[in-house]
Amino acid sequence: MLVILGFAMIAVFMVLIMTKKLTPVLALIIVPTVFGLFAGAGLGIGNMVMDSMKSMTSTAALLMFAIIYFGLMIDVGLFDPLVKFILRKLGNDPAKVVLGTAILAAAVSLDGDGSTTFILTTAAMLPVYLRLKMSPVVLTCVAGLANGTMNILPWGGPTARAATALKIDVNDVFVPMIPSLVAGLVVVFAFAWLLGLQERNRLRATAPEIWGVPETAAGFDGMSDGGASAGGTGGTGAGTGRGRQGNPGGAAPAVDGSPAGSSVAVLDRADTLLEDSGAGLTDTALDPNRSTLRPKLFWFNLALTVAVMVVLVANIIPLPFVFMVGAAVALLVNFPKVKDQGAQLIAHAPSIVAVVSMVMAAAVLTGVLKGTGMVEAMSAWLVQIIPSSMGPFMAVITGILSIPMTFFMSNDAFYFGVLPVLSETAAHYGVGAADMARASITGQPFHLQSPLVPAILLLVSLAKVDLGDHHKKVLWRTAVISLVMLGVGLLTGAIGIG
Repeated sequence: MLVILGFAMIAVFMVLIMTKKLTPVLALIIVPTVFGLFAGAGLGIGNMVMDSMKSMTSTAALLMFAIIYFGLMIDVGLFDPLVKFILRKLGNDPAKVVLGTAILAAAVSLDGDGSTTFILTTAAMLPVYLRLKMSPVVLTCVAGLANGTMNILPWGGPTARAATALKIDVNDVFVPMIPSLVAGLVVVFAFAWLLGLQERNRLRATAPEIWGVPETAAGFDGMSDGGASAGGTGGTGAGTGRGRQGNPGGAAPAVDGSPAGSSVAVLDRADTLLEDSGAGLTDTALDPNRSTLRPKLFWFNLALTVAVMVVLVANIIPLPFVFMVGAAVALLVNFPKVKDQGAQLIAHAPSIVAVVSMVMAAAVLTGVLKGTGMVEAMSAWLVQIIPSSMGPFMAVITGILSIPMTFFMSNDAFYFGVLPVLSETAAHYGVGAADMARASITGQPFHLQSPLVPAILLLVSLAKVDLGDHHKKVLWRTAVISLVMLGVGLLTGAIGIG
């Protein structure tokens, strides 16, 4: 019964948030409560949730003050020069911007901390996405893909847990998986490029004032209203109307001599319009006329941010306290008037409430799963249903199971509770512990998208993206990456068959 209730609860939760029947916060509270009562939790369900919530308080504090700090730094203009630098390097081509996002997220992920990766990636890239009218969901998807793939680094956590649980050296687990890691990153960059191309095509249709070109331009579609180009008048399918420049046929020559319909011409036009008119910046975090800009304090804010990042990476002081102090100093220096300090806190209140409430609500799900014994029952059932004929393939089975199981339970629960049982079973069929450990970490790209992972809640909150929208775009892609990493591990011999 607990097994059925556990899987049913997870299924109902996912359906409700992905179909947007409930917000993630409500789904995290209501669904586990209902299923927990059916599981016989009774009045004890309150204690289950409270015990789980105790471990969430420091995470909630970290996310709250990190949002305040980086929201403040965006408001005062710290990242404006960085945005301009990125655009100079990447141009205004959405494909390059999305690929650059993946590269940046993968590089920052080397520190092994998901929250840091998402904070820095979002702070650097979100203004660029807003400026180019790109979808922030693409940003969260690509950042999640890159960070999830890099999460198998030895200092990231899961690899160390797997090695510890099976009492083997962490290097014996990670080093043979390097080809799988490389293959996973290649798939991440491929997905990023394809998503960028999709964004480029979407923007041509949804932002014709920037990206639109006449219908007669080679390789591009005309406007849906009878073929009229952006800025032109009702042309026909044959291109008889007037284009942006008033030229017959609607083909406006590019400044650099490129054909009007070429990608170069379109991107040059976008660059010119965005630079000259500030299209897409008004009423956004990058509004050049926003009253919160503090250009005279740029170097102070930069030094403070570098100091915060150094302390954060060094991990010498608890991270929540680092951001508490950083946010307090930043507010005091940039907004010395009490009224302005209050206004800044209120300005970021929606993001704070969204992420902190989700963290606390997640305690209901984790508390019910653990307190009712659903997690243990589900794990034991999965082990029992594996037929003996599949014994030699236990490493492959473990890799596949790690995809959903690490999504719905913590890494600690999976690596210290489930993996040892699976490994002991595999030993009877000649499958080594190292093979099992390597296979078990291939599900990490999928794991990182779980609503039980605080870092992903921070990512979607900073980008102001709905968790359900993020899941619809990212989950199947992370599943592909996990399977590719598992497949490469098999091909290279890192993951063996008994």
